[in-house]
Amino acid sequence: MTLRILYFARLRERFGVAEETLDFAGATAADLVAALQTRGGAWAEELAAGRAFRVAVNQDIVGLDAALPDHAEVAIFPPVTGG
Repeated sequence: MTLRILYFARLRERFGVAEETLDFAGATAADLVAALQTRGGAWAEELAAGRAFRVAVNQDIVGLDAALPDHAEVAIFPPVTGG
């Protein structure tokens, strides 16, 4: 399947990319995160268990167990805080 992946805020800065198109063979958001972690470096650090980030699929925030449909837009971003 093909996914459009968007990165925001500190993740965009750390990864050095705002978006990419990825051919992906997994099924869930957790599978995608695991595949991205295998890139090592900042990818492994920022997407490690215990790090704060959110995933949205087609503009809906989802859990890591969410299924990824073909041609989905997947956004990965840090939690938003404000005051």
